[in-house]
Amino acid sequence: MKILLLADVHSNWPALSAIKETFDACLFVGDFVDYATDPVPCIEWGRAHVTAGVRGNHDHAVAQRITANGVKGLRQLAAATRPIHWQVMRASHMRYLSRLPVTQRVTVDEKSFHLVHGTPRDPLDEYLSDDADGWRERLEAIDVDFVCVGHTHVPFHLDLGRVQVINPGSVGQPRDGDPRAAYAVIEDGKVELRRVKYDIDATVDQMRTQGINGIALEMAESILRTGGLMKGS
Repeated sequence: MKILLLADVHSNWPALSAIKETFDACLFVGDFVDYATDPVPCIEWGRAHVTAGVRGNHDHAVAQRITANGVKGLRQLAAATRPIHWQVMRASHMRYLSRLPVTQRVTVDEKSFHLVHGTPRDPLDEYLSDDADGWRERLEAIDVDFVCVGHTHVPFHLDLGRVQVINPGSVGQPRDGDPRAAYAVIEDGKVELRRVKYDIDATVDQMRTQGINGIALEMAESILRTGGLMKGS
């Protein structure tokens, strides 16, 4: 059985649509929205294809109509793009995001999965990279085969013996120095981190068409084209 694992799409439809994998199940670990400006087809894809998914911090903020405040960095980019989401998304899209659970445990192909955007200790907001000791500490009470996380926009796979931790990286805004869309495939228990090139020009042009300009557009384009190594999400 082939499982597609996705995270951090961030309203980047050209990136999501570039993933042409066939799959039997799709697991999603948060953040369909913010940072780019084409949330509707991303959410519609999720509604059609995601077998089990959880809410990210940006999904939560958009669904709860929390205003993004910031004058620099990624907060500034969220502040520029979030109002466009509220203009183009329908009530059904907001409901979909708001009804995503914060954590979820599922069994697929006789393997157990714990899904969370951040960490089990702080599902929406905690960042933890490929720190094996840190993950062992946070997973002491979690008894599953796989823990799937997102949030950092940096892919990794840790085999801790009794449990494996997978971060597929970001589909729509990678930050590990590789601008290609990142995702993971789990097939017959074997994990593979994968990348695919997509049309970054199309993403930038769509943002420009939606009225993003100036410093916000320059920042977004720089991150997208370089796989910008920026902190925060």
